Amino acid sequence: MAGSVDQKSQSLRQRVLSVWKRVLLLAWPIMAEQTTRTLMRTVDIIVTATFSPAAVAAIGLADLYARLPLRIGLGLGGGAIALSSQDTGSGALETRNEAITQAILIGALAGIPFVGLGFALNEIALEVLGAEQAVVEFGAIYLLIIMATAPARHVGIIAARALQGTGDTISPMVINVFANVLNVTGTLALGLGWWGAPDLGVVGVGLATGVANVFTATALVGVIASPWRDGSLVVPRDWIIAKQLVTISAPRIAEGLVATAIEFPFNALLLLISTEANAAYQIGRRVYQQISSPLSRGYNVAASIVVGQYLGEGDPSAARFNGWAIAALGLATVGVIGIVLAIFAEEFVRLFTSDPETVGHAITFAQAYGLGASFLVVYIVIAGSLQGAGQTMIPFVARSSGLFLFYLCFSYLTAIHLGWGVPGVALGVFLYYLWALLVVGWAYVYWDWAAKAERMMAERGTKADD
Repeated sequence: MAGSVDQKSQSLRQRVLSVWKRVLLLAWPIMAEQTTRTLMRTVDIIVTATFSPAAVAAIGLADLYARLPLRIGLGLGGGAIALSSQDTGSGALETRNEAITQAILIGALAGIPFVGLGFALNEIALEVLGAEQAVVEFGAIYLLIIMATAPARHVGIIAARALQGTGDTISPMVINVFANVLNVTGTLALGLGWWGAPDLGVVGVGLATGVANVFTATALVGVIASPWRDGSLVVPRDWIIAKQLVTISAPRIAEGLVATAIEFPFNALLLLISTEANAAYQIGRRVYQQISSPLSRGYNVAASIVVGQYLGEGDPSAARFNGWAIAALGLATVGVIGIVLAIFAEEFVRLFTSDPETVGHAITFAQAYGLGASFLVVYIVIAGSLQGAGQTMIPFVARSSGLFLFYLCFSYLTAIHLGWGVPGVALGVFLYYLWALLVVGWAYVYWDWAAKAERMMAERGTKADD
């Protein structure tokens, strides 16, 4: 009996290690790409911090609006990776290519209204948040530039996710890493006037990001259209695929839009405490994102790919097991990193600013993010697994309810009414992560989410014998 238990334990260990090996092979390019992406945003904060806390707050507030097109791009990218991974697993290449094409076209069209909004409402958008005049002046032109490249941002995100769904995580990595390095270089050159470039300040930071967005979109579409990679562009004809893309993407888009909408009163809450508190939040979150976010996002995308492909192959049991195994890998890496971040929060925060009040608040936020990292990474992995099945409603409910109940309402109650200030907000952030994990974890265990993927594949005619 003992020998049987040992064999089962060894077999389980071997299965888990096999999953980890596959996931790391898929995820390391995504992690490398996200590392440079978060580095780009980190450099933006560091550069603007040399101007003033108002400049940091301006970038943070402008990015609230810039997240609107980002959320739509990520939502459509979620639909693209779900269909792309499932159809790759089932061998249905024609429907896969049509899904990729339709997602890119929808994304490009959806970005156009943001261009007009950026030109017409850039100053008003910041003023309604109660920002100081200096913050408005810094942020308005930055927001205009970012919104002008919204269609390109959509296309870049969707094209990358579509390629990743086919199992090709290398091509998006190469292009995005180059674009991010280009962005960082442009920020240093145009933001600070290095290497003989004009010193444009916040305008230079925005221009660097805009150029990188356009380059990424152009290069990734070129890769998909080329004969050297899986996937190609076709003439879209199938409305069932378009409907499924919208069905899968809509909850993800709504999730992102709710998150962005809540960020407005949340940032207003921080500004109510002080401008330094708002700047500290941007810095504290940036510390976490730079260190842990690349790994978490890599696991999220890898979970979508692996689970989607197993469902495409008709093996929901393996899909479910792989989701849990990837979550365990997230705990063993991101969870540990989060603890280290919480312990050494002050050292990390001082890399961004030396303003005493900002430092104190930023340490509190960095510690909250570090301690909540274990909950967040498991949530992200399980949400990615559900996305691979085309089940995006559950993560929407989990995240939206957590954001409203804890991130916003609990934070307001404790920070303002109970007078806890920044620690009350930090506790709200921590509880939001815990709540989101509990909701998706319950659904992952008790809902038959694999059946939805099977129904959608049957609807669009993508079976393994195609």
